[in-house]
Amino acid sequence: MATTVGQYCINVTDIKRSEWFYTEIIGLKVQSRTQIPGVEEIVLAADAGGGRVQLAQHLERSGAIEHGTALWKIYMNVDDCQDVHDRAVAEGFTSTMTPARLERWPVTVAFILDPDGYSIELLQRHEGAVINGAQ
Repeated sequence: MATTVGQYCINVTDIKRSEWFYTEIIGLKVQSRTQIPGVEEIVLAADAGGGRVQLAQHLERSGAIEHGTALWKIYMNVDDCQDVHDRAVAEGFTSTMTPARLERWPVTVAFILDPDGYSIELLQRHEGAVINGAQ
Protein backbone atom coordinates (compact mmCIF):
# COMPACT_ATOMS: atom_id res chain seq x y z
CA MET A 1 0.00 0.00 0.00
CA ALA A 2 1.25 3.49 -0.85
CA THR A 3 1.91 5.88 2.01
CA THR A 4 -0.58 8.74 2.34
CA VAL A 5 -1.27 11.38 4.96
CA GLY A 6 -4.33 10.29 6.89
CA GLN A 7 -5.22 13.25 9.04
CA TYR A 8 -3.95 15.99 11.29
CA CYS A 9 -5.42 16.29 14.77
CA ILE A 10 -5.46 19.73 16.33
CA ASN A 11 -6.57 20.79 19.79
CA VAL A 12 -9.40 23.32 19.95
CA THR A 13 -11.00 25.25 22.80
CA ASP A 14 -14.60 25.21 21.50
CA ILE A 15 -15.37 22.23 19.30
CA LYS A 16 -18.74 23.61 18.16
CA ARG A 17 -17.23 26.91 17.01
CA SER A 18 -14.34 25.13 15.28
CA GLU A 19 -16.73 22.69 13.59
CA TRP A 20 -18.76 25.65 12.33
CA PHE A 21 -15.62 27.37 10.97
CA TYR A 22 -14.34 24.30 9.13
CA THR A 23 -17.76 23.30 7.72
CA GLU A 24 -19.43 26.64 6.99
CA ILE A 25 -16.40 28.77 6.08
CA ILE A 26 -13.91 26.24 4.70
CA GLY A 27 -16.47 23.77 3.31
CA LEU A 28 -15.39 20.48 4.88
CA LYS A 29 -17.90 17.80 5.85
CA VAL A 30 -18.19 15.92 9.16
CA GLN A 31 -17.10 12.30 8.70
CA SER A 32 -17.35 11.12 12.29
CA ARG A 33 -17.74 12.16 15.90
CA THR A 34 -16.19 10.42 18.89
CA GLN A 35 -16.43 11.02 22.58
CA ILE A 36 -13.97 9.35 24.89
CA PRO A 37 -13.46 10.17 28.56
CA GLY A 38 -12.45 13.82 28.74
CA VAL A 39 -12.24 14.40 24.96
CA GLU A 40 -14.68 15.24 22.17
CA GLU A 41 -13.44 14.66 18.62
CA ILE A 42 -14.75 15.42 15.13
CA VAL A 43 -13.13 14.24 11.89
CA LEU A 44 -13.69 16.51 8.87
CA ALA A 45 -12.84 16.01 5.20
CA ALA A 46 -13.62 17.32 1.74
CA ASP A 47 -16.14 15.54 -0.49
CA ALA A 48 -13.30 14.07 -2.56
CA GLY A 49 -9.53 13.72 -2.25
CA GLY A 50 -7.11 15.08 0.27
CA GLY A 51 -6.53 14.28 3.90
CA ARG A 52 -8.65 14.93 6.94
CA VAL A 53 -8.48 17.25 9.91
CA GLN A 54 -9.51 16.03 13.34
CA LEU A 55 -10.61 18.52 15.96
CA ALA A 56 -10.14 17.52 19.59
CA GLN A 57 -11.43 19.40 22.62
CA HIS A 58 -9.96 18.22 25.90
CA LEU A 59 -12.81 18.97 28.27
CA GLU A 60 -10.66 19.38 31.39
CA ARG A 61 -8.50 22.09 29.77
CA SER A 62 -9.35 25.76 29.64
CA GLY A 63 -7.73 28.82 28.19
CA ALA A 64 -6.04 29.45 24.88
CA ILE A 65 -4.25 26.75 22.90
CA GLU A 66 -0.47 27.06 23.22
CA HIS A 67 0.88 26.79 19.67
CA GLY A 68 4.60 26.68 20.30
CA THR A 69 6.68 26.61 17.12
CA ALA A 70 5.90 23.14 15.73
CA LEU A 71 2.92 23.81 13.45
CA TRP A 72 3.39 26.52 10.84
CA LYS A 73 0.20 26.37 8.77
CA ILE A 74 -2.58 24.13 7.49
CA TYR A 75 -3.27 24.14 3.75
CA MET A 76 -6.86 24.12 2.52
CA ASN A 77 -7.45 23.74 -1.22
CA VAL A 78 -10.47 25.84 -2.15
CA ASP A 79 -12.34 26.61 -5.36
CA ASP A 80 -12.61 30.36 -4.70
CA CYS A 81 -9.93 31.83 -2.45
CA GLN A 82 -11.42 35.33 -2.46
CA ASP A 83 -14.89 34.08 -1.47
CA VAL A 84 -13.67 31.88 1.39
CA HIS A 85 -11.36 34.63 2.66
CA ASP A 86 -14.11 37.27 2.50
CA ARG A 87 -16.67 35.04 4.29
CA ALA A 88 -14.16 34.34 7.08
CA VAL A 89 -13.39 38.05 7.52
CA ALA A 90 -17.11 38.92 7.45
CA GLU A 91 -17.62 36.47 10.33
CA GLY A 92 -14.89 38.17 12.38
CA PHE A 93 -11.92 35.89 11.67
CA THR A 94 -8.52 37.51 11.22
CA SER A 95 -6.90 37.78 7.80
CA THR A 96 -3.11 37.69 7.87
CA MET A 97 -2.79 37.92 4.06
CA THR A 98 -5.43 39.00 1.59
CA PRO A 99 -5.84 36.89 -1.57
CA ALA A 100 -2.96 37.33 -3.99
CA ARG A 101 -2.19 35.66 -7.30
CA LEU A 102 1.38 34.37 -7.17
CA GLU A 103 3.59 34.87 -10.20
CA ARG A 104 5.85 31.95 -9.32
CA TRP A 105 3.02 29.38 -9.32
CA PRO A 106 -0.41 29.47 -10.98
CA VAL A 107 -2.27 29.87 -7.67
CA THR A 108 -4.03 32.43 -5.54
CA VAL A 109 -3.32 32.25 -1.80
CA ALA A 110 -4.62 33.93 1.32
CA PHE A 111 -4.13 33.34 5.04
CA ILE A 112 -6.72 33.48 7.81
CA LEU A 113 -6.66 32.45 11.45
CA ASP A 114 -9.13 29.81 12.65
CA PRO A 115 -10.98 30.18 15.99
CA ASP A 116 -7.90 29.03 17.94
CA GLY A 117 -5.36 31.05 15.98
CA TYR A 118 -4.11 28.29 13.68
CA SER A 119 -2.81 29.76 10.42
CA ILE A 120 -4.93 28.47 7.54
CA GLU A 121 -3.55 28.90 4.02
CA LEU A 122 -6.29 29.05 1.43
CA LEU A 123 -4.94 27.78 -1.88
CA GLN A 124 -6.81 28.12 -5.17
CA ARG A 125 -5.24 26.40 -8.15
CA HIS A 126 -5.86 27.93 -11.54
CA GLU A 127 -6.87 26.04 -14.67
CA GLY A 128 -4.09 23.75 -15.86
CA ALA A 129 -1.97 24.43 -12.78
CA VAL A 130 0.51 21.74 -11.82
CA ILE A 131 1.73 21.93 -8.22
CA ASN A 132 4.07 19.28 -6.82
CA GLY A 133 3.22 16.98 -9.71
CA ALA A 134 -0.57 17.12 -9.11
CA GLN A 135 -3.24 18.92 -11.10
